[in-house]
Amino acid sequence: MILASATVLFAACLVHTVCLGPTQPAAAATFGMFVAAGELVRLRLPGEREAAPIGAAAALAYCLVPRFPEGPAHQGAAQVVAVVGTGIALGALPHVLAGRPPRPEYVARRILVVAGLAALFRPVGVHRSVVALPVGTSLAAAMVLAMVVAVCLDALLAATAAAWDAGRPWRWAVRDELTALLGIGSAMAATGMLIALAVGVMGLWAMPVFSAPLLLTQFSFRRFAAGRASHRQTVRALSRVTEVGGHTSVGHAARVAELATAVGSQMGLSEAQLLDLECAALMHDLGQLALEHPIPRGATVLVDAGEQRRIAEEGALVVATTSASVEVGRIVARQADPYRRPHEGSDPTLPTGARILRVVNAFDDLAGADPGPERGRSALERIRLGMAYDYDPVVVEVLAGVVGRMSATR
Repeated sequence: MILASATVLFAACLVHTVCLGPTQPAAAATFGMFVAAGELVRLRLPGEREAAPIGAAAALAYCLVPRFPEGPAHQGAAQVVAVVGTGIALGALPHVLAGRPPRPEYVARRILVVAGLAALFRPVGVHRSVVALPVGTSLAAAMVLAMVVAVCLDALLAATAAAWDAGRPWRWAVRDELTALLGIGSAMAATGMLIALAVGVMGLWAMPVFSAPLLLTQFSFRRFAAGRASHRQTVRALSRVTEVGGHTSVGHAARVAELATAVGSQMGLSEAQLLDLECAALMHDLGQLALEHPIPRGATVLVDAGEQRRIAEEGALVVATTSASVEVGRIVARQADPYRRPHEGSDPTLPTGARILRVVNAFDDLAGADPGPERGRSALERIRLGMAYDYDPVVVEVLAGVVGRMSATR
């Protein structure tokens, strides 16, 4: 629906602009080229997000600009959408030819956000009387208000797509998107407003002048994202040590990590918490390397509680020597702890990640690499028998739902 709406809207705006002819074509071409240039140097952010900071800032500025040196800015909302959409298409073309096209949902979101911002603000930029603003409200305040609306719209669209694709509860997806936009999104919004206000004084030279700091910020984000990607690859490589040594079954750590993050996503963990949980799940069996005699199939659910705690503690010592966060070490260290003890309530100090890891690890130990429906149900029933003390009932029921959905899609 998002993709179809954006496609129809862009096509209609492009036809409208071509038939009537663009107003102030030199400015339109310049903004369109900056959007295309920004798309050429787009980057991938943590959370599988795509961003083109310079292109987005130029698009926002074209929506907001009140005047050019030669006079007021007269472009309407349709022309803004046509120029920005054309710039995105031109900038994405080299990526498409190289086999790394932008995600259609990402492009559609940008077009819809620009359309919403232009529809909201362009009447203010051209005829202030069209939009009834409170008395004394400045143009800058109107820009800030419009930008807040644009950010919220982008977060809602991104959250809707994420909730649909990943099955994540919508309210948690909205929270994650708003949190992500506080980073480079705020820099893009501020740069777009600065360019829009400065163009009337400096002319179109304001675009490269005010885009330079954002370009440096983009390089910093690119290095940060590359560092996180390298860290995840290192953790995944380290997680295979137990498999190569014959201590665990092949793919066990990866399966536990996938299931644990799926359960954590349904339980409302933030993206940072999910990343910690994934790292902990991948490295949760490293403590088995200290065992003199390997456990059959590495199934820690089959050994006594004391041996499980020893494996967890040894694993936490290994994790402490890596660059993983302190929370990852806490999850690994407490993965063998029951969620409650006899005659006591739920342990409030037990991390949610540790509760999830304990349940998911037990499920994979019992169900194996490719469980059929019967084997999966049998594993869940055995885990439910331990819900009095060992396994958190909330986590168990969420896991049952996740496993059911995974089985239905196979």
